[in-house]
Amino acid sequence: MQQDLNSSRFISALTKNTVALILAGGRGSRLKNMTDWRAKPAVPFGGKFRIIDFPLSNCMNSGVRRIGVVTQYKSHSLMQHIQRGWGFLRGEFNEFVELLPAQQRIQEEWYKGTADAVFQNLDILRNIGAEYVLILAGDHIYKMDYGQMLAAHVRNKADMTVACINVPLEDAKGFGVIGVDENDRVVEFAEKPVSPKPLPDNPEQAFASMGIYVFNASFLYEQLIRDADDPRSNHDFGQDIIPYMIRKYRVYAHRFTDSCVGATDGNYYWRDVGTVDAYWEANMELTKVVPELNLYDKTWPIWTYQEQLPPAKFVFNNPERCGRATDSVVSGGCIISGSSVTDSVLFSDVRVNSYSSIESSVILPNVDVGRYVTLKRVVVDKGARIPDGMQIGIDHELDRQRFYVSEKGIVLVTPEMLGQGQHYAR
Repeated sequence: MQQDLNSSRFISALTKNTVALILAGGRGSRLKNMTDWRAKPAVPFGGKFRIIDFPLSNCMNSGVRRIGVVTQYKSHSLMQHIQRGWGFLRGEFNEFVELLPAQQRIQEEWYKGTADAVFQNLDILRNIGAEYVLILAGDHIYKMDYGQMLAAHVRNKADMTVACINVPLEDAKGFGVIGVDENDRVVEFAEKPVSPKPLPDNPEQAFASMGIYVFNASFLYEQLIRDADDPRSNHDFGQDIIPYMIRKYRVYAHRFTDSCVGATDGNYYWRDVGTVDAYWEANMELTKVVPELNLYDKTWPIWTYQEQLPPAKFVFNNPERCGRATDSVVSGGCIISGSSVTDSVLFSDVRVNSYSSIESSVILPNVDVGRYVTLKRVVVDKGARIPDGMQIGIDHELDRQRFYVSEKGIVLVTPEMLGQGQHYAR
């Protein structure tokens, strides 16, 4: 009897036969000083999460429960977060989240590219014995059912499947741009082109790779070995593996619209928070009455590690000194003492002292905001102490002398910029 390739039982069998590798070793230099002491996937997001929690949670919710996290750049806080928050899987059920730091297992070199990062863990992958390998970027915010992508991969009898999304043409220069035939088989690929090719039916958008790939495991291993032996290769999926494969093998595109979770009114939420502006904007979206990213969805929860903290507290209620927060996300352990918080995201254990005003800002954990402080369109990094009376986001000329000011006028403040050197895991 022919198997129903759309059935939940079939998809469950596929996900159980899959190992996921999350590539989480990058710095993310466009986030400026936010990644001086942490890898981009370890950057806090959304009041209580870290960026890495989104691909990890997608794996959990999709039924992919054999996961390796490939790390390299300043990975201590990332590894600490995963050890504390993602150690609940049971090894006796062959479920795990394992850390795979660069350790020169095959060559006496660190990871040279995305494909090389997988190649250098080839012995570990082979020992796992999965039939399919799911390669994920560790630095995007989205909710996706990987089971749907795996099912499409099998239906197409593909050697490789690439998840794709429509992006504005002006943004496509930072992506791998894909061309497909009428069956979504990949026929063209250009990695970060200077002049991206627009969609045939929409000249303002391009079809871009999300950095999410499914491979037949044995086929992937063959390609990685071939690529590793090529002295001309950059050992990167986008620059080398995909362009080589589309000429010889069955490579298909999988549309994000077919597996996005929680899409409403045609809004398929996916964010690359790789710049200070994009990071601030994505956090600000969460303060809307009905944000596009639903963090309150119990059917597709985002898991994380969080400290056991007391509830948020708002104190003082008089005309001159009222503790309040409106249109804001306020996490556990926060104390808003006689101050005003508007359109902002406050992470755990933030203290805002009396007579201060915070507007349209993102305040990371363990920040102490002094008295008579004004913050407007500011991102304050973890552990900073804002001195009494300081105004940030009001005079950008003054801000540029002390802090980083983005193209759109977002001010990034770190402890080091305030003379509070804190060279520790963040």
